[in-house]
Formats: sequence, structure tokens, C-alpha cells
Amino acid sequence: EVQLVESGGGLVQAGGSLRLSCAASGFTFDDYGIGWFRQAPGKEREGVSCISNSDGTTYYTDPVKGRFTISSDNAKNTVYLQMNSLKPEDTAVYYCAALAWGCWDFTSPNRPGKYWGQGTQVTVSS
Repeated sequence: EVQLVESGGGLVQAGGSLRLSCAASGFTFDDYGIGWFRQAPGKEREGVSCISNSDGTTYYTDPVKGRFTISSDNAKNTVYLQMNSLKPEDTAVYYCAALAWGCWDFTSPNRPGKYWGQGTQVTVSS
């Protein structure tokens, strides 16, 4: 059974930093991509970043480029999202997902092969 557990969310002031963790189990970690997504109140879930565990290739969406860094510890089956220079508009529930076949099309809502964690709240105060 695929399981993903996020942690590390919380309340931070604008300009601050947080590091999210996504601990994965129940699948062959190296065969998947791990993506981070977020959903703000009243908005659709959106892709933030993805890492291909097979070769370490990383992807970022425009709102977070230069501020967020995704990394993976394959020995621990854990993916991290380091978030710096946080803004109030980064406030959302952050989810990680295991992505079958890697990071292709990870931002598409209809992309199959996603397995979700339960989410962790990130709140950035102004």
C-alpha cells in the first residue's frame, strides 16, 4: 500500500523559511517521482515542484522558482521541500504525491498515477 506522510508545516512570518518532509513507503521509491502540490482556500490544487527519484531531475513552477528547493534522500525514502522567502500567497495546504512514471505532466490535474498524502498546513503571515 502506497503511503505518504507530510510533516513540517506551520505558521511563519513573511520572509521566513520552512522545510517540509514527505516520508514514503509501500512502493519502489526509485521508480517514482515525488511531487509537491498546494491548495489555498477557494482555489484549485496546483503543482509546485517535482523530483524524479530515478535520476534526481527537479522541476519547479514559476511562482516558486528561486525560492523553493526540492531534494530527496533515497536511503530514507524521504523528499524535502525547503521553502525560503515565504510570502503570504504561499499560504496553503501542501501535499506530496507519488507519481508513477516520474514527473511528466505533474502539474496536470488529470494526470493519472498520483498517490496523495494527507497534507500539511503552511500559513505565512504578513
